[in-house]
Amino acid sequence: MEYAFRCQYYFPEEMIRMTIIPALEFQNDFSSINITILIITVFGASGQVGKRVVTYALAKGHTVRAFGRNVIDLIDKDIRNDRLEAIMGSVFDEQQVGDAVKGADAVISALGGSLSSDDKTRSLGMKKIVAQMQKFGVRELISVGGLGLLSTDDGKFIMDTPNYPKEYISVGMEHKHAFLAMQNSMLDWTFVCSPDIKEGDGEGRYVVSDTFLPQPNNFYILTGDLAHFMVNEAEHPKHKKQRVGISAV
Repeated sequence: MEYAFRCQYYFPEEMIRMTIIPALEFQNDFSSINITILIITVFGASGQVGKRVVTYALAKGHTVRAFGRNVIDLIDKDIRNDRLEAIMGSVFDEQQVGDAVKGADAVISALGGSLSSDDKTRSLGMKKIVAQMQKFGVRELISVGGLGLLSTDDGKFIMDTPNYPKEYISVGMEHKHAFLAMQNSMLDWTFVCSPDIKEGDGEGRYVVSDTFLPQPNNFYILTGDLAHFMVNEAEHPKHKKQRVGISAV
C-alpha cells in the first residue's frame, strides 16, 4: 500500500553548503549556482544514510520521492513541504518500485540490511530497481555499497583478498551482487564504495577516487558527506559507470 505525505524540513545552514572537490570551498548563496531541479527517488529513505539524502536533496530544491518500509518516520506533522512524497512500500514489490521510479530524473539507493547472509535486501532490491528503471527509461542510478568492491593494484576486489575481515564477507557478497546488477544493466550507474559510515552533519572534507581506495584515507565517512556526494552526483554526473571510493579527510 502506498501513502503520500506532505511535510517541510527546516535546514541548518551547514546542511546546505556546497563543497567543491578538491578545493573544499563552501558556497551558501544558492542564487549564484546553476542547479537543475530534479525529481529524485530515494530508496532506503528511512535509514541512516537515506534520511540525510532526502534532507540534502530537499535543501537543494529538488522534488524527492522517499521510499521505504518505515518512511512515516520522516514525517513531522507540524511542518509542510510539497516537494516531498513519502512512499511506504517494499523494494521487493515490482509494482511499487516501478511507480516510485517512473518519471524520475535520477534514483539514489541507500538500501541497508543486516550482516546476515539471509538478508537479500541489497541484492534482490537492486535487481528490482534496475529492472523497473530500464522499463520506464530512467537512466541515472547512484547507489551506496562497501569498500570491499574497490580494486587492489592487481585488479582483484578488496573483499577477495586473504586479509579481508571474515565477518564482512556475507554483506560484501550482497554488495557484490547489487553491483553486478548495475554493471550488467544499460543504466548510467555510480556505485559508491563506502568505508565505515558514521552519523554526522556533512563537514565537506572528503576525497573520492574511481576504482581504488582514495588517498589520504581515514576509512570512515560521515552520513552528511555521503549524502552530499550522492546528491551532487545526481545533479552533475562525473563518475558514470564507476566504482567510487570515498573517505573523510
